[in-house]
Amino acid sequence: MQTELRVAAYAVCVRDGEILLARWVTRDGRKLWTLPGGGMDHGELPVEAVVREVEEETGYVAEPLALLGIDSIRRPDRTTRLGRPLDWQGLRILYEARVTGGELRPEQGGSTDLAAWHPLDLVPSLARVELVDVGLQLWRDRPPLGHSPLSDPTNG
Repeated sequence: MQTELRVAAYAVCVRDGEILLARWVTRDGRKLWTLPGGGMDHGELPVEAVVREVEEETGYVAEPLALLGIDSIRRPDRTTRLGRPLDWQGLRILYEARVTGGELRPEQGGSTDLAAWHPLDLVPSLARVELVDVGLQLWRDRPPLGHSPLSDPTNG
């Protein structure tokens, strides 16, 4: 079986009781809110990747403030584009960040189609990926080992 590891960096940007989210469009057309962020380029530092990704997906310039944690998910039942079995793992590095400039706008030609601020108390009612909940829990709890109890390697 083929294996694949994807390393990505994400930002938890909270200000005035709201969180910045990007709306991800899945391959089947569903739209789910997620943290702004994404895959690292080869040779790129995670902290550089999160700044680049926030700007690409939201238009904002972000300043990382703290490493919140590292989350891992695993999907052993995926297939490659050629239909072969694939054991996929995503390693997600989460930073607390603040917006320091730029202007809110949607991503152009990427995997997200909208960016917006959402009140923290309304997040549970949003159609979202579990990474939003993991990021918020890390942001709230600041666990010493940077691991959320919501994290589960087989969780999607």
